[in-house]
Amino acid sequence: MLRFVSSHEILRSMTIDPHLLDFEVPLKEERIFVTGHSGFTGSWLVSWLKLIGCKIAGLALEPVTEPNLFFAANVAEGIDSTIGDIRDLTTVREAIERHRPSVIIHLAAQPLVSRSFADPVETFAINAIGTAHVLESARNTSSVKAVVCITTDKVYHDQDWPWGYREQDPLGGKDPYSASKACAELIAASYRATLAERGNGVLIANARGGNIIGGGDWSSDRIVPDFVRAVMAGQPISLRNPGAVRPWQHVMALVHGYLVLAARLLSGDRMAADNWNFGPRDEAARTVRDLVEQLGGVWTEPEVSYASGSFPETRFLHLDSTKARTLLGWTPPLLFEDTVELTAGWYRDFAANPAEASNITVRQIEHYRNALRNHAAC
Repeated sequence: MLRFVSSHEILRSMTIDPHLLDFEVPLKEERIFVTGHSGFTGSWLVSWLKLIGCKIAGLALEPVTEPNLFFAANVAEGIDSTIGDIRDLTTVREAIERHRPSVIIHLAAQPLVSRSFADPVETFAINAIGTAHVLESARNTSSVKAVVCITTDKVYHDQDWPWGYREQDPLGGKDPYSASKACAELIAASYRATLAERGNGVLIANARGGNIIGGGDWSSDRIVPDFVRAVMAGQPISLRNPGAVRPWQHVMALVHGYLVLAARLLSGDRMAADNWNFGPRDEAARTVRDLVEQLGGVWTEPEVSYASGSFPETRFLHLDSTKARTLLGWTPPLLFEDTVELTAGWYRDFAANPAEASNITVRQIEHYRNALRNHAAC
């Protein structure tokens, strides 16, 4: 009978570095391959992996915004960074085979709902076919033991429920972004169920999260980057859906979840090869207006104007993450107020001295890791 392997069993007989958290120990000195490492989440992930002592390679397109966290924080320093497109199977296969990783964390995506309406074919090609390319390359590279595929909370069929979606709820997606991510989930499920065993037996998991905020995001049509641009330019911020409720969480909470899941898969825990929600507790669900006001309280509050949206948005969507909290032991230590303070503080400190981006990022990761240690000691 399959059973879930505990953290203590994973660590047994290993030499434990006291500076590492339990879930970090199995990943130390492992070869980790990250797709989308030049993006917002990818840059935070790689920065954390460096602190663990992993051997890191990445495949991604050039950052699309200026500024961007990847260049500002010198994320490529010390890693094998390849600029390439996951829509090209040869590029993906050669990059993975060259690095010979044990773990792949697949973040590369077209992540913007607004852009998916402007170019749905590109969105489907990157998010669905790109995922197939990564998984096909993974199962045919003998070194790969684990793949964590990052999707989104928007993969669920929107039923406007007041309660959180659970992993067994039906997938859907009315807009091209959501539908493309639901397609990626089905592709991953197919590889997990039938194709992995026809290759190297790689363990594959899907990680679903969303509404992340944190320093270093300058994407279009996202509330925090819009807030930062408004403050920096001394202009009003335009809110298109101020009453929309979102379960806000810091990007580090999701990176934390991805690393916990990767460690489980790497240990050979087949029960971890499944779908997982990574969302904040219900008290983190606040309106867009609340978020802007909290950000302004930490940094500077811009004038607010209102405009109608150019594309449909979900009124309220949040995840039930009981499974990850219970079976993976994933418990983010940040409250909503902590998340906002770290986010606004990052941009405030960056604005004061852009050359400090890397140090600001590392300090915040260490702050989060220390919060995890303190939480575990309680």
